[in-house]
Formats: sequence, structure tokens, C-alpha cells
Amino acid sequence: MLNLSRFATLLLLALTTTPSAQAQTAPSASEAARYSGLHAAAHQGDTARLQQLIASGADLNARDGHGRTPLHVASFAKQREVIRLLAKAGAKLDLLEDDRYDCVTIASVADDEETLRVLLSLGASAKQVTSRYEGTALIAAAHLGHDGVVKQLIAAGAPLDHVNNLHWTAVIESIVLGDGGLRHQATLRALVEAGASPRLTDREGNTPLVLARARGYTAMARIIEESRTKR
Repeated sequence: MLNLSRFATLLLLALTTTPSAQAQTAPSASEAARYSGLHAAAHQGDTARLQQLIASGADLNARDGHGRTPLHVASFAKQREVIRLLAKAGAKLDLLEDDRYDCVTIASVADDEETLRVLLSLGASAKQVTSRYEGTALIAAAHLGHDGVVKQLIAAGAPLDHVNNLHWTAVIESIVLGDGGLRHQATLRALVEAGASPRLTDREGNTPLVLARARGYTAMARIIEESRTKR
């Protein structure tokens, strides 16, 4: 049986502290104004200056005060040509900034399908463990109901049943942190059709079906029921 008191406590904790609920920390206007070198060129999308700096041997993986590389900055700013140029020059695609987010998770949380597509095409990984909650880009995207992003990440080999340190999977987060609407339904359907388990439980032993019913998400409960009959 669902422990409603414990569930409510965990839900409140996640809603108020899970980093993907507030997205990652993008450079503020004041930070961006202080940028120089590759960080400034990446933020502004100044490809001519970027190429000059690359040719002069600038550190492609230099960090700002928050641990962001030029690639992180370009991902936040949706500067896709900058991303391509940096990757071609040898910038590392999978580095984590100080909050332990990578470019793939940054694009995923922003629901930025095109930047994500560019990053994955260049070889960025959809498999990394990110954030202080030891989650993944897939879990973050499922939480937010970014169904197109979820489908891209699944196709790129994201781990379907990764369990974060809240003891939640992408399937569970799509329910307990979702709104039950069409995009979260599409997210859940994409996950279970790809083979994500509808049986893995939260820390209290509640299955996704129990969690969906408890929240009154009839359509999501039906998706889980249908997936379980096919296995």
C-alpha cells in the first residue's frame, strides 16, 4: 500500500530541491558581461573570434567561476555552430560543471531538441551520471515531460532504468514529478515502449502503477497496465 505521508514528504523534497526542477545555472547577465576569450565568443556566437582563439591555442576546456567550459556556455546559449567548431577543435564534450551537469543534460532540461541533436551527433554521451542526485539527462527530461528529448536520448542509448539517489527512475519521475498531461503521457509511453521497467519501485516499494493511481493519473496508469500485459 502507498504510504501517503512518506510519499508526500519525498515529493515535496524533490519539488523543492531537485536541480532539474529549476534547471541548471546558466551564466547570468553580469557573468556573461565579464566573459573574455572563448567564453565570451561562445556566449555571443562569435564564430570568427572563436576560430582566431582556437588557432592561437586557447584552452578549449577552460572553466569560468562556476566550472562551465565554453561548450557549457554555448549549450546554454544555443550557439550550435560554436558547439560544432569547439568539438571539431577537440573540446571535451562530456565534462561536468560545478553542479555536475554536462552539455547533454543542459540541452535536455531546456527542451532544446536541436542543440541536443547536434551534441549527440558529435559524440556526446547520453549515458553519463549527472547532478548531485546521481541522475541522468533522461531522468531530468522525463521529470519535465520533454517527450521529444526523451525519444532522442533513448535512441542514443541512455540507460532506461538508472536509479538516482532518491531511488527514482525516469519512469517514476515522469509520474511523481509530472503533471499527468499529454507530454508526460508521451514521455512515459516512449520509456515503456523502449523497454524501461514498469515494475521497479521507489524506496517505499511503490510501483509506477501505484504512484500513477495515487495521483489520479488515469491515462498514465493505463499506459503502465498496457505495457505490463505485453511483457
